[in-house]
Amino acid sequence: MHARIFGFVSLKGGVGKTTTVANLGAILARDFGKRVLVVDANLSGPTLALHFGFAHPEHTLHEVLEGKVPIHKAIYEHPSGLHLLPASLLSRRVSLQRLKQSLHSLRPYYELILLDAPPTVSAETVAALSCADELFLITTPDYVALSSTLHAVKLAREKKIHIAGLILNKVRGKKYELSFDALERDTKLPIVSVLFDDNILLASLNKAQPAAFWKPKNDTVIEYKKLAAALIGDRYKDTRVRSFVRSLFQQGLSKDEVNRAIVMESHY
Repeated sequence: MHARIFGFVSLKGGVGKTTTVANLGAILARDFGKRVLVVDANLSGPTLALHFGFAHPEHTLHEVLEGKVPIHKAIYEHPSGLHLLPASLLSRRVSLQRLKQSLHSLRPYYELILLDAPPTVSAETVAALSCADELFLITTPDYVALSSTLHAVKLAREKKIHIAGLILNKVRGKKYELSFDALERDTKLPIVSVLFDDNILLASLNKAQPAAFWKPKNDTVIEYKKLAAALIGDRYKDTRVRSFVRSLFQQGLSKDEVNRAIVMESHY
């Protein structure tokens, strides 16, 4: 094995980045049987572990970067088979120079490593991005999020890190939202996943487990499954009756399905 490292990035909080990492990791581990590690690289404001009900880890990424413990001591296995590398909720300044070397040392043990990057423009964010082989930018269809996304695009391109595409989250299907065409035109990136605003994701936070674990047939979870499949060069087939009926009235593939197919081919 030699893990490919995917960074998930948004320079604006509240767009669903951490929720996306948690659900993709859960699906890849449980549904696809992959050896996957999710990493909370948001060292200043980590929350990824809380999505799995994990509030008090004995060791964290902070201690690894401080040189206090070897990295395997800070990795925990979830009952689903997913592995988690949390950061300390009581964040503190650490040396970022060890981050890339520490994470890259884990490549032989996993098939995929998913990084939850910080939602800020900072040295911490640059360090996290530099660890990734490729990035997915997560945004919402509004001008504020688009502005932050354009900053992320610029930052990634300055660092010469490949951006696989946009994950468009919290879509409501309203006229006041930015159109898919406008987002792709302004960012010059393909939209690879469209996720509608869904209260299930908020409820999952209170349950301290990703929605993928307890609502596997939910529309949003199915969209996560489609993207997870693309990351491993596969295509998820939605076998729900309502999806079959919906397909009878559709002609061809949607834009995000076409873009996802391109991602799938690049990882086949």
